[in-house]
Amino acid sequence: MKILVVGNGGREHALAWKLKQSPRVEQLFIAPGNPGTATLGTNVPIKSDDIEKLAQFAVEQKIDLTVVGPEIPLTIGIIDEFNRRGLRAWGPSKAAAQLEGSKVAMKEFLRRHNIPTAQFKIFNKIADAKAYITEVDGPLVVKCDGLAAGKGVTVAKNAAEAHDAVERIMVKHEFGAAAGKHVVIEETLRGEEISVFAFCDGRNAVLLDYVQDHKQVFDGDEGPNTGGMGTFSPVPGLMKPRDEDEMVRRILYPTMAGLLKEGRPYIGVLYMGLMITDSGPKVIEYNVRFGDPECQTLMLRLASDLPGVLEACIDGKLDQVELEWDARTAVCVTMASGGYPGKYPSDLPISGLDSAQAQNATVFHAGTRDKNGMVVTAGGRVLSVCALGTDLDAARTVAYTACDAIRFDGKHFRKDIGKRREARKAK
Repeated sequence: MKILVVGNGGREHALAWKLKQSPRVEQLFIAPGNPGTATLGTNVPIKSDDIEKLAQFAVEQKIDLTVVGPEIPLTIGIIDEFNRRGLRAWGPSKAAAQLEGSKVAMKEFLRRHNIPTAQFKIFNKIADAKAYITEVDGPLVVKCDGLAAGKGVTVAKNAAEAHDAVERIMVKHEFGAAAGKHVVIEETLRGEEISVFAFCDGRNAVLLDYVQDHKQVFDGDEGPNTGGMGTFSPVPGLMKPRDEDEMVRRILYPTMAGLLKEGRPYIGVLYMGLMITDSGPKVIEYNVRFGDPECQTLMLRLASDLPGVLEACIDGKLDQVELEWDARTAVCVTMASGGYPGKYPSDLPISGLDSAQAQNATVFHAGTRDKNGMVVTAGGRVLSVCALGTDLDAARTVAYTACDAIRFDGKHFRKDIGKRREARKAK
């Protein structure tokens, strides 16, 4: 079969890498792709949000299945357009994708269907938001409404930090004018955060193994939020049996049932960012696609044939699917540009990639490009350095040895992926 992967980041490189392993895949195209995906298939110079050109390419090439990686094409309706043309594409419709496209819409959906989440208020006037912050006078979480590449959330320790977050969202429009029209202010949840993914076919769901992400840019969960600085899977002992039962019963299936009831059945992979609190799991956020870098870790461990699973989502046959997993532990370390998630330089030469791969690591390209035959930096998160090991320490050793082998000016990565609790206790 011919498969088109839409996107150009580490997630899409990992998806292409896994799809390439299937004996069913004859040709693989990635649009627009990156230097890493070019080693697996054919990169196509079409931007991931150019739905018309992507659909036309799929028609001309007789693509059997299109796999959409990033959130932006999903939220603007790529699946709807492909379906209109009779093309098979994996991912949620534009209506279902609003779970991620708007935090206001997401929180209102949670409230409508009585799904556990942090208490919250929504504001469209800066004066009202600031008055509420002053009234609470304590730690709060401030979120912009629209897409912000994982960086539109501020965990404010006090009122001053919350006021500053509101200013950046609603006045300075750091995440765009549209994303700053509304702000969501939530209570701060206490507990352990976990990333839960489920393949969905509109009615049925199959859980993937659990992953833990590390959002803050510095060790010990210090510094601003990022798109993700690293992950590991599995996460033994974090999700107790009672928490898993409550998550399925009160979050996963009510989410799917609520969307189905509202006429927007969910097909694709659903990401549930959860906080495991003393009163059970609560929804922090939804993503309507694989997380990045969670996807990289999961693809390393998934033993099932990926095209077959994605087709089961589209065809409503997930009740016939049982996922198989590599029992080993996977670790993914994000190598970022100096300054990320703020301003950072680009076009810096990268060396040592072959040496890293020789350490038995798997390196997925995230923010890279080819410049005159040389791989250079082209984003905040540059590379996803991943490894499998018999246990967490073994996987960490391989991943970090590979990180040390890779060189570019200003490279930055967290040293505590998989050890965040120990790092926090040491402070």
